[in-house]
Amino acid sequence: MGAVPTVDVNGTRLYYERAGTGPRLLFLNGSGATLATSRPLVEAFTGGFDVVAHDQRGLGRSRLAPGPYAMADYAEDALGLLDRVGWPTCRVVGISFGGMVAQEVAVTAPARVERLALVCTSPGGAGGSSYPLHELAELSDTARAQVWRRLLDTRFTDAWLADHPDDRALLDMLGARHAGAESEAVRRGERDQLEARRGHDVWDRLGRIACPTLVAGGRFDALAPPANSQALAGRIPGAALRLYEGGHAFLAQDRRALPDVLAFLAA
Repeated sequence: MGAVPTVDVNGTRLYYERAGTGPRLLFLNGSGATLATSRPLVEAFTGGFDVVAHDQRGLGRSRLAPGPYAMADYAEDALGLLDRVGWPTCRVVGISFGGMVAQEVAVTAPARVERLALVCTSPGGAGGSSYPLHELAELSDTARAQVWRRLLDTRFTDAWLADHPDDRALLDMLGARHAGAESEAVRRGERDQLEARRGHDVWDRLGRIACPTLVAGGRFDALAPPANSQALAGRIPGAALRLYEGGHAFLAQDRRALPDVLAFLAA
């Protein structure tokens, strides 16, 4: 992407990037993800949008602020970033954890969101929560890897992966994203993010969302199960629901998914 500035927002310094032309779009990333690790996905949106995306607090090149954090902190970060780039309104896409932040943004400042795409995410509360990823830290590396792959896609057995090389490559790529040594600051940023995620619950406030909304999920996602997507879409006035042939990474697994999300946001 183009410019590489930082901004002081909500008590922390955020690293963000802006690129592309078209309608204004805020991209919100998933748990533990950074702009560096998610660049191909972010760039899929820059072909048709003026995209602003940032590393969440404590991750990537954004500063670690004193914790603990609440989901409202991440939403305030996003809204503060919009203020700094001079966007009174924009379209918003949130992936996984970013979808939780996007929900918090949309219920906090509904007039600022023009269109909203919520991808492989959950509302919390009575609508269902995504899998408690903080519990994976208690497992051995081997057990964690086994649980993680079935959370990504319930079909991901040894036999399935042997017969589906594209899914095997996808799993390997996602695993490599977090390979290598991490600093204590990064580990703490990830832990604080998981704790904020643990408390996510916008269920009783979803009726405040006032813009056209798409909820997209994977049929074989055990991290953000399709039942959660269905509940989320049913709770947001006028929301559309689309389920795809894939798991938590269905945007890469079902060739219809990404074009559908792009077309919805561009409408």
